[in-house]
Formats: sequence, structure tokens, C-alpha cells
Amino acid sequence: MTGTLYLIPAPISEENIAAVLPSSVQQKIAEIACFIVERPKTARQFLKRIDTRHSLQELELLTLNEHTPSNDFQELLAPLMSGHDVGLLSEAGCPAVADPGAELIRLAHQKNIPVVPLVGPSSILLALMASGLNGQCFAFQGYLPIEALLRTKKIIELEKQSSELKQTQIFIEAPYRNQKLLEELVKVCSDTTDLCIASHLTAATEMIVTKSIKEWRKGLPDVNKIPTIFLLLGYLRPVKRHS
Repeated sequence: MTGTLYLIPAPISEENIAAVLPSSVQQKIAEIACFIVERPKTARQFLKRIDTRHSLQELELLTLNEHTPSNDFQELLAPLMSGHDVGLLSEAGCPAVADPGAELIRLAHQKNIPVVPLVGPSSILLALMASGLNGQCFAFQGYLPIEALLRTKKIIELEKQSSELKQTQIFIEAPYRNQKLLEELVKVCSDTTDLCIASHLTAATEMIVTKSIKEWRKGLPDVNKIPTIFLLLGYLRPVKRHS
């Protein structure tokens, strides 16, 4: 009999962990002795805040990041195949969402390993909930291209797609590039397009504001080096009819 792969969301701010992780989730995490993590150092810092039943020295931390070759996945699943429960721990937010792990989870399904997602913070859904934009139809795009021309082209494509489908487009950027992306959005997008900026979610300094691009041009917040989610909803321009 195999163990269970538990998908463990990590806090997305330094606030009280009890505010974002239910006690039942913390209890389950505390029972687990083996974790698959992106960075062992930050994983230990998180697990130290949980009243774990194991000492930090006893915990087995296996590394999975963007550089992990697929050939190593079998080894990562070995404890599960031996009957031990394993926790897949994200750096921040939910595992396998803008985060390594999806391929490993797919392999776990192929091996009939039970996969159980635990309740916790998702910056994507929190931002969407509070944005006032379309929550019936939305798409998470991850990171936009870094190269300037490709990024501009992608923004134009996303705005057009958003307008045609009435679909909220959600994307992120490395915090140190946030301000440049925000300035590009305000420069490229139409006046009537709505843009939500959601920063420092779940923190005391949380900011979630939705305005039209026209309104944002009057003044932009400083989101440099601050974890931020961007949400965009375009609107079709009315067709001018000639009499």
C-alpha cells in the first residue's frame, strides 16, 4: 500500500500562521516526516512554525525545483511507494500553481498514489475574489515574457483576448520587475480596460485596488520588490455605425 502525497500551501506573508492555515491542516503537516520542497532552508523555517511531532533534524527534505530533471522524480516518489506519507511544500502559496510540482503530481496519479490538496492561501484566488473582475471566466498566465518587445506583444494579446472572451487575465512578475511591468501595462492598455493590483496579500500592508487604465495613469503605487498579482479585464470598443 502506498503513502499519500499531501499538497501543502505555505503562507504568502509573515503574518500569524493560524490566520491562513486551519488547525486541522497544521495537525496533518505535523504528522508528516518526509517533505518534497523547493528550498530546504525556507522549508525548515516554515516547519519550525508548525508544532511538528518530529525534530527538524529527523525530517527528511527532498529537493524539487525548476532544475530538477524528470529522471529524479521516481526517486522523489520512493518514500510514497514504500508506504510513507509525504508532503509537497510550496515556497509560498499552493504547490504546482506557478510553482514546481505538477509533473511530479501527474506521475503520482499514474502510480495510483493518493493525492490530497490541503486548504491554504492562494494569492491568485484571493486577488480574483477581491478584484471585482469576472470570476466566472478567468485565466492564469503565470509570468509574462521578460524581453520588452515580447512582453508588449503579450500584453496586447491578453487584452484583446480578455475583451473578446470577457475573461479576466491574471499574471505575476518577479517582484523586482513589478514596477516596470505596471508602467508597461498603463502605457499599452486601453483607457477603459480595468486593472487590479493586489500586493502583499494576507499581510497587514495588503493593498487591493481596481481602477481603469485611464484612472491608473493619474498615479501609480510603488510595487517594486513587493509580491504582487496583476488582473486585467478588457472591454470591446463599441462599433461606430455610419448613417
